[in-house]
Amino acid sequence: MNDKCEKTINKKQHYDVIISGGGLSGALMALSLAPLKHKNGTPLSIAIIEINPILTDPTLTFDDRVLALSHGSATYLNTVGAWHILSEHAEPIEKIHVSDRGYYGKARIDAKNHQVSALGYVVEMSLLGQSLLKALATKNNITWFAPDTIDDISWQQDQVELTLLSEQKLTTRLLLGCDGGMSACRQFANIDVTSSDYGQSALIANVSTENHHNNVAYERFTDTGPIAMLPLSQSRCFSLNNQNKIANKDSIKASSRCSLVWTLTPEMAEHMKTLDDEGFKISLEQAFGSWLGSIIHVGKRDIYPLKLIQAQAQIFHRMALIGNASHTIHPIAGQGFNLGLRDVASMAALVKQQLDNEQDIGQLSVLINYEQARKNDHQQVINLTDSLVTIFSNQLPPLVAGRNIGLKVLNYFSPLKKALVKKTMGY
Repeated sequence: MNDKCEKTINKKQHYDVIISGGGLSGALMALSLAPLKHKNGTPLSIAIIEINPILTDPTLTFDDRVLALSHGSATYLNTVGAWHILSEHAEPIEKIHVSDRGYYGKARIDAKNHQVSALGYVVEMSLLGQSLLKALATKNNITWFAPDTIDDISWQQDQVELTLLSEQKLTTRLLLGCDGGMSACRQFANIDVTSSDYGQSALIANVSTENHHNNVAYERFTDTGPIAMLPLSQSRCFSLNNQNKIANKDSIKASSRCSLVWTLTPEMAEHMKTLDDEGFKISLEQAFGSWLGSIIHVGKRDIYPLKLIQAQAQIFHRMALIGNASHTIHPIAGQGFNLGLRDVASMAALVKQQLDNEQDIGQLSVLINYEQARKNDHQQVINLTDSLVTIFSNQLPPLVAGRNIGLKVLNYFSPLKKALVKKTMGY
């Protein structure tokens, strides 16, 4: 617990907003709320509860997975003051190539045709997390309770009372659950989830390729699921498994770095993880093709099981769920973090509106408005990702023919392409 958290144990402290979870959603939520003030000019008081010692070791909270930020997400990060810290590490996606291995269907999306310089950006989660923490460090109305966690929640008419594992007691008018797929807030409120196992795992690694990525993101559909190859920035050193075996690491072209997200059956993912680097390179080249030439180097490989998880309710008394606490989706099309970011933006706008009108920020009408505002976006993105998984992970001849016709139509029918691009760009 940092200096700000060294309070008298058992003495209740009140905050306007308490955020459970200091990861990406929680840190971004705090950063979005920090500039807001009461009508009398008093800043909003905000507490963040985070299980890891995030202020001294952020790597425990932010790992090295890679995120595809939509154009809209980057714009929002700029609005809240985090983009200028992050931008030098974010690699623009200027084009997207979509293809179905072994078939004729292909689609191409170019930022120039949509009046933007980039369709989105690729950035390591750890760098985004550090950027958010740096931006938060400039705010004086944020109090961290870290490392700490919620031990109990008591819902009362006008406030919520939390007891932390440290025995500290906090009260608030609005509790925001930004605490991930295993959300403590969701569990204390007895909000059930629906869960659908895709029967797939994502194998994730950074790789170096023979040819320059030229800021192209590839989505290559195979019989086991999609292979995404995302362009990475040259501003960060390449992380290798067996660095002691590389005689001249400086010879690695940083500009050829890509982030691989390879969807496989759980058994195949485990097999691919256990292969030596040479065996893995050969397998990846066979599956992905020669779009980027040979695979030169392979970084650390990690596996993540893929499930669709949805909370059956987004709100509770003086509480709302944000990001992965509300929904965890398939990584196809890279929409997970962007969907959670729009949760954050929606909640921040509603809180601002209540403060401007001198109204209770945790009252039921605010929470209902949040749930209704987010419902369509959640369902549209989930339907999109679910449909892509079903259509492109199936080798039934009618589906194969249909999806390849669909890719051709998408490529040449401008209204359809514009609608899809607008959604995936976060607008």
